[in-house]
Order: sequence, then structure tokens, then C-alpha cells
Amino acid sequence: MRFSATIERPTSIDDRVTAFRRSPGPSGVLILRDVAIGFVPPTPRTPTTPTAKDDVSELSLLAVAGLLGEPVGYLPEHGGVLVQNLVPTRHGADRQISTSSRVMLEFHTETAFHPHRPHYLALLCLRGDPAARTTYCSVSAVLPHLSSDVVTVLSEPRFRCGVDESFTGGVRAELRPSAPVLWGDPADPCMTFDADLMVAADATARRALVELGDAVRAHHASVVLDEGDLLVIDNTRSVHGRSPYEPRFDGTDRWLQRAFVVDDLAPSAADRVGRVITTRFT
Repeated sequence: MRFSATIERPTSIDDRVTAFRRSPGPSGVLILRDVAIGFVPPTPRTPTTPTAKDDVSELSLLAVAGLLGEPVGYLPEHGGVLVQNLVPTRHGADRQISTSSRVMLEFHTETAFHPHRPHYLALLCLRGDPAARTTYCSVSAVLPHLSSDVVTVLSEPRFRCGVDESFTGGVRAELRPSAPVLWGDPADPCMTFDADLMVAADATARRALVELGDAVRAHHASVVLDEGDLLVIDNTRSVHGRSPYEPRFDGTDRWLQRAFVVDDLAPSAADRVGRVITTRFT
């Protein structure tokens, strides 16, 4: 059954989301403005700290997610809830995780290591920070700047990805099986890349991975999300990150909500309870 959420939203938003799903365009991202977010209390201290907010923003986010496909949660990500709160924390400030703030969040495909990674990532801003720029770069933006030899190497299964610490509880996990960075239609490929977690099998592959990383950093775009902005990222077409910013931990910090969307629930059936994907990596 198709997921749905009850909330009134302009027809234009439905049309734009549906069109984006059919064709993500060269950027692989969609930005929606003035999305309903309801009452926003002080930013919580952690993603799971109870708050006094209403459920308007959750319904808005899930309504858009339902137009894209099937919303899912991942058990290690805040217990598998369908809508996660992304807020800066003291513990995560200097780490490569979603609750970081003081470091550059490196470009990455969301859960690049996961066999059931989302096709779409949706981020709804409840409270922004002018210093925090969400960065993104599509495969279309970097391909013209890569040599044909590098494209060939990146299209071969010569790369392995580490597992994000949030999925292992801090326990070391084995690298995932070898896979290509560029895959699908050679004339219009998809991309799976993680600047922090991905390693190459040999010197030639390492040089190709460095060249791709340099191209992503040189040709990316960015946006400062403000309240009511909803950013949709095609996770097969565009990598994303975030610039550093200084948290205050006083209830006025940046607050995003996030939803993951897959095309079909069936492939994850053996690793899923309801809409929560439970794959283990340790």
C-alpha cells in the first residue's frame, strides 16, 4: 500500500515533486519553499529529546516523501523513526555524522555502504543558520571534468566503502564488498561516493577516486536552508555535505528533519520490520 499523510499542501508542490521523480534534472536536487512546519519550540539538545512541537512538519515531510516512493527508517538511525531530527550535539560536533557542526561534513551518498540505501533523501528546515550551507554535487556536474580513463576506472568494481559509525555503535565493521562508483547507463550514469568512508583497491583506482573528489569539491553548489525550506536529493544522482557552523546549544540552533525514501519495500523484506530496515553490519 502506498504511504500517505494527511496535510493540505499546494497542488504546485505535488506537481513539482512528481516531475522531479520522473526526471531529477542535471542537479539531482529539488528545493521547495514555504512548506508548512507548524509550531517550532526551542531546538532540542539531542535528536531524540522530547519537545513540545506539533506534528505539522512531520506530516509535511512524509507527504512529500510519499509522493517520491516508500518512506523507511533505519534501526540504527534514532531507533528507525520515519522522521529524524537533525540537531547539533556536543558529542558529535567534530565528527563525520549528522549531528556534527564545527567540521565540514564531507560529500557523500547517503548510507553509501548500505545494500538498501535510499533513493531519495528529504530535508525539511525548521530553524536555519546562515553559516550552514548544505552542499551538493551531481554526477552530471562532474562528468565533463573527468578524463575518459578515470570514468572507466570509476565504472569498475574497484572500490569498497566503510560503514558509518552510527550503524555500528562504534564497533569496527568490515569494508563492504567491492563495487563501482559510477554505475547504470554509461551514457547517463548514477554515482555512489563517500569522501570519508570509501577506499580504492589499487593505486590507479585511488588516483581516480582523488580526481573525482577534487571535481566534486570544485564544481559543487550549495544552499542555505531557512525555515520552511524542503530539500529533496536524488541519492543516486547527487552527493551532499554541509559547511561548518558554530553551535550555541541554547535552543536557537539549526534544526532539520530528515526522511529516507526507497522505490520499493520488497528488496529489503528479509531485513525489515514494517518500515524499519534492520540490516546489521557487525
